[in-house]
Amino acid sequence: MAKALYRKYRPKSLSEVVGQEQVTRVLENSLKQGKISHAYLFIGPRGTGKTSVARIFAHEVNGFKYELEDDYVDIIEIDGASNRGIDNIRELREKVAIAPTSGKYKIYIIDEVHMLTKEAFNALLKTLEEPPEHVIFIMATTDAYKVPVTITSRAQTYTFYLADEKTMFDYLKSVCEKEKIKIDDDALKIVVKRGGGSFRDSLSLLDQISTLSDDKITRELVVSAMGLPEDEKIKELLGSYVSGDLEQITSALKTVLSSGVKPETLASEMISLIIDAPRPELLPLLAKLPEIKAPFAEAKLLVAMTQTLATTVTASRTTVSSVQSVKVEKKPEPEKPAVVTKAVEKTIEKTSVEESVSVSTNTDFDWGKFVETVTRLNDGVSKQLKDADYDVAGGVLNIYPKNKMEVRLLARDNNRQVLAQACNMRVVIHEIGDNPHKSQDLLLSKMSAIMGGEVKNDGGGNPF
Repeated sequence: MAKALYRKYRPKSLSEVVGQEQVTRVLENSLKQGKISHAYLFIGPRGTGKTSVARIFAHEVNGFKYELEDDYVDIIEIDGASNRGIDNIRELREKVAIAPTSGKYKIYIIDEVHMLTKEAFNALLKTLEEPPEHVIFIMATTDAYKVPVTITSRAQTYTFYLADEKTMFDYLKSVCEKEKIKIDDDALKIVVKRGGGSFRDSLSLLDQISTLSDDKITRELVVSAMGLPEDEKIKELLGSYVSGDLEQITSALKTVLSSGVKPETLASEMISLIIDAPRPELLPLLAKLPEIKAPFAEAKLLVAMTQTLATTVTASRTTVSSVQSVKVEKKPEPEKPAVVTKAVEKTIEKTSVEESVSVSTNTDFDWGKFVETVTRLNDGVSKQLKDADYDVAGGVLNIYPKNKMEVRLLARDNNRQVLAQACNMRVVIHEIGDNPHKSQDLLLSKMSAIMGGEVKNDGGGNPF
């Protein structure tokens, strides 16, 4: 069985490491000068070579020849994600006192060190504070901010970076030449872009597309195999968003998605294009695109593309309504806060439900502050509001409790007075079946069907 490219081209010496000269140069100098620290921390995104460099450095410190499958008892690799407890670190502390077998140092490589528990970090700290002379710790993490400062302050820290596009393109080009993979530069550029600067991800992608054709692999083949939309289609879609053309947006979306492109992939491609050439009018869309995922990914994408248009329309209607109300109403008598139930005032309830979707994000009403006030007045009542939905419409606070018991409790006269006092407006307690917010999943489902059916997230991993 052929070895995967990312394993075949894993570097075996510091000089073979590509794109991390800021790290390898310093480590090589420390080896030449014999200035070895007792602890190192390698930080950076996944696929940038942290673990590979840790293994290489561990071998070179001890003068061992590095082979990918070797097994030196003086080099111990620990997965922080599966050995994260205090008992694991206590066991490690007991073993560090044992002298190395064949090398000068006993070296512990702890991958994903940020996964250790607080207690485990405290136990590790005791060893780092007074380490045996024959022990070296090399820790690696993608989430440096999760590593306590007490640990980082006792280790030499080195930062690994994602490769720039030119470095990655040249590297993959050399791999293609060695592997006799015939591929167009434009096709290879797609691999570079999709690899995102990660050597491991980029080599994995190259491995997957290397069998697309016995002849030269073209850009069109790669786009088709990876289910990617054409840049021109994306630019047209972004243009439709800027112009606010609802018909054009929905038509373009349906065309792209019906060609087999996943909504998640389309969102990712749009993010890349916007970042490459940011424009103020595209920033609201950029804020929403990372949320595009199953379930109902198509519907979420449609909402993201049309939200600015919808906001504009809602704002216009609100302005017109406000102007009309000013013309018609003449200084109405101030009303005292009152609690209204379904049985008492059906008209208000009907109006509230109809308007709730467009005003549920009313910025004039702070639900959190309202709950805090209720808690001060009556803690028992505030507990019935947990997980309840709400919206504000026409000066009415509509509350949709999560179960019948909470409906019954909140509808009691004394509890209703507490709610009214806390918000100083009318309050309607709705029955379970009246919650318009619970119908949103059904709405998204219908929208997804219009856009071509729901696409389930396969968990990533396979770009095809």
